[in-house]
Amino acid sequence: MKRPYKIRHEFVEFVPRVREAGVLYVSIPYATAVHDCFCGCGTKVVTPISPVGWQLTFDGESVSLSPSVGNWSFACRSHYFIRMDIVVWAGDMSEDEIAWGRMRDKAAREGHFGGHVEPLASPKAEVAKTKSRGFWSWLTGGR
Repeated sequence: MKRPYKIRHEFVEFVPRVREAGVLYVSIPYATAVHDCFCGCGTKVVTPISPVGWQLTFDGESVSLSPSVGNWSFACRSHYFIRMDIVVWAGDMSEDEIAWGRMRDKAAREGHFGGHVEPLASPKAEVAKTKSRGFWSWLTGGR
């Protein structure tokens, strides 16, 4: 696993087109934090800040972003936390764990913005239920 390392944050209104490596750009007006993947692959990572998305903490000197950043759709599959301007690497997750996390996030968004929410059981039980109903059926609520 990679070693933790220090980054810097920069509060901006608009994220620059050309981003500097090792910088987390935070736009409060647009409730978004953006950076190039901290693995070094250069892929742009966008983390919307909201009650059901990522949450940003500024302690007057450093920033933390929660929950972790899991770049599962990228070739690098990087997974890390940002804690007090430090990138702390996390391990890879299985496809079942990723699917469960995505279901949990979808349920949180539906609960926050209104809509049908089913309580989530364990990751394996939820993934098994999704596989038995089919992915598209799950997305559409069985419609």
